[in-house]
Amino acid sequence: MDELDRRLINRLQLGLPLVPQPWQVLAEELGSSSQHLRERLQRLLDDGSLTRFGPMFDIERLGGAFTLAALTVPEARFEAVAATLAAMPEVAHNYRREHAWNMWFVLACASPEALDHALQRIHQRTGLAPLNLPKEETYHVGLYFSL
Repeated sequence: MDELDRRLINRLQLGLPLVPQPWQVLAEELGSSSQHLRERLQRLLDDGSLTRFGPMFDIERLGGAFTLAALTVPEARFEAVAATLAAMPEVAHNYRREHAWNMWFVLACASPEALDHALQRIHQRTGLAPLNLPKEETYHVGLYFSL
């Protein structure tokens, strides 16, 4: 990672400019070309330096629903249950925790009814009852990590 990569990542943390040609504005700010910046971003994604680049949507304002959920999974079944969840398009990601509720995941669905149905399907497919932890309040925290 060189200085331009660091400057690009720092700038992208602030969001893309809301203009017809956002990459051109970034190119002017960073002293590069829009094509070169997009290629660098793709390289950072390809090599794993960045894991995600994309918009954040407020799913509830769009009529959808999401929740944080957890399962208590026996260790012998952990990988199989993880694969079951990974195969579901509603599951954004899942991860292990050192706790009785050892598998945590985020569900995002087109409607509250679809969310309930997804939780029921998880219960049916795994035999494990999900702990549903819906959001109670929204907090907007601006994170910025200078590189």
